[in-house]
Amino acid sequence: MINLKRAYDAAEPTDGYRILVDRLWPRGIRKEALPLDAWEPTLAPSGALRKWFGHDPARWSEFARRYRDELRSDAAQALLADLAWRVTVGNVTLVFAARDVTHSNAEVLKEEIESALGTGAHPRGPG
Repeated sequence: MINLKRAYDAAEPTDGYRILVDRLWPRGIRKEALPLDAWEPTLAPSGALRKWFGHDPARWSEFARRYRDELRSDAAQALLADLAWRVTVGNVTLVFAARDVTHSNAEVLKEEIESALGTGAHPRGPG
């Protein structure tokens, strides 16, 4: 199962593997206070795309399209394959800071991971 959770929400044992998927560290949270298994800025939208979007729901469709283009890089594809594998063995929680869960990069990532799993792709384990 893939969960989405704001960085400001409490961690729970059912979260499983927790990964921060933002390029910037969440404001007001000390690094030692945020329980994470990983932080992968590579999976976050570029700074230019993030600034262009500005969390404007009217730009959501175009943001999602451009972000998916950015996720086609080899580095992002390798990380997505790892997350898809992790979903097959347990829960994965994509942690992000945005207030709007529906219009966050984590929502696009979740869809991309689910798509990879649904296409019969054979995700590989770490390493």
